Amino acid sequence: MTIQFSLSKQSPESAAVPCIVVGVFEEGLLTAAAARIDEKSAGAIKRLIVSGDVSGKLGSTNVLFAVTGVAAARVLVVGLGEQKKFDAARFKRTCGDAARALKSLPLDSAVSYLTEVEVSGADTAWKVRAAAVATDAQVYKYTATFKPREQSRTPEFVALAFAAADTAAAALTEAAAIAAGVRFARELGNLPPNICSPAYIAEQAQKLAADHPGVACEILEEADMRKLGMGALLGVSQGSAFAPKLIVLQWRGATEADKPYALVGKGITFDTGGISIKPSAGMEEMKFDMCGGAGVLGAFLAAVKLKLKLNLVCVVPAAENMPGSKAQRPSDVVTTMSGQTVEVLNTDAEGRLILCDALTFVQKYNPQIIIDAATLTGACVVALGKHATGLMSKDDALANDLLAAGETALDRAWRLPLWDDYQSQLDTGYADIANIGGKYGGAITAGCFLSRFTEGFRWAHLDIAGTAWEEGRKGSATGRPVAMLVQYLLDRAN
Repeated sequence: MTIQFSLSKQSPESAAVPCIVVGVFEEGLLTAAAARIDEKSAGAIKRLIVSGDVSGKLGSTNVLFAVTGVAAARVLVVGLGEQKKFDAARFKRTCGDAARALKSLPLDSAVSYLTEVEVSGADTAWKVRAAAVATDAQVYKYTATFKPREQSRTPEFVALAFAAADTAAAALTEAAAIAAGVRFARELGNLPPNICSPAYIAEQAQKLAADHPGVACEILEEADMRKLGMGALLGVSQGSAFAPKLIVLQWRGATEADKPYALVGKGITFDTGGISIKPSAGMEEMKFDMCGGAGVLGAFLAAVKLKLKLNLVCVVPAAENMPGSKAQRPSDVVTTMSGQTVEVLNTDAEGRLILCDALTFVQKYNPQIIIDAATLTGACVVALGKHATGLMSKDDALANDLLAAGETALDRAWRLPLWDDYQSQLDTGYADIANIGGKYGGAITAGCFLSRFTEGFRWAHLDIAGTAWEEGRKGSATGRPVAMLVQYLLDRAN
């Protein structure tokens, strides 16, 4: 289900809709819209605050029915927490809390006045965009592999208007594009690996190109990779019955002379670890190992929908890492497209192997910037947990631009060092480079490995192993880092 967003100029008390949304702070402070409702209803909200029924605590929601003096059938009161702590992150959470409550009610539309709440450093356009993206993320529901259900007679929540002037219309356009990109990435990530194979991702890329004028798609097959000398990518895929695909999408929104921005994403559709097999507990989550590829495809889709005035190339090496009879072994040496040789000390460090050939390949387009995204290392999750993406780059300006984009989009990253001090951990006596760097600094040595294949280019690496999906049996792909990447591209296009 895709939710439709719009803007509303109606006052809170006069909006004749199934539900309106207002906010209340924990100290009993009413937002302007809540105060207006309280005034028109002769103190209905304040009475509930005094009685303790409305607390204003962050995450709390209360539904008031048939409020006197209010045209809306319902008033959803959302807790904003402490006013002094209310910031951009809490605003996003509050909008998600509101959406969760709205979709549980028997209604098809609502008007939210949360966009009128003051957020330090944020204008109305930012609030409208953030609210729409947060709402869409909550409304998204994976249904692809469930038995079809009978059509419910209960109204489905499909439309939300935000209180804002027409000047925020551009923000809604951006929000719709970002939400579409996030949904695209989440759906690919959530699909089971028997459906979402390398060939399936290639088909989705081809469909994306067919549906959007100006997009070109090329799919390189195993024979093409062999001719190019992509020994690292082919080595990873050789144990699987699924053939690898190298997916290439191009968007030309600028002149022929403008160098493109390049996005490269890891597309391991299932990762058993290969011969260096993973423990069985939690292995089912390794269907999410293609979320880097899904993320850059989602960002590409959003950029195309926005018709950004820049050139963009998106490359996804898609493969499956299986322990078949033809699988590569620990101690195998492969020759990469760059000519460098790699000793495969651990077949579970496969993401960097498919990425190194993709990073070499994308250089044929002479990009001005290369950004890769990958669920690369468990070490990054240990270091940063599930909240921040790991960012590595030797280019301070590029790193700072990505960090700033993440802050704006509330899709944050934290920079890790990429010092040459770590490079010696990749030394081996049998090849130019080993594919692992030992016990310590695993996320960083993985970044160091990739840096060997990006010499002479402005490049950044995003390790999304901790942020690409939520853990657990009901855990879902998050769609990160689509929002960060789209914000970065928006900043460049503008």
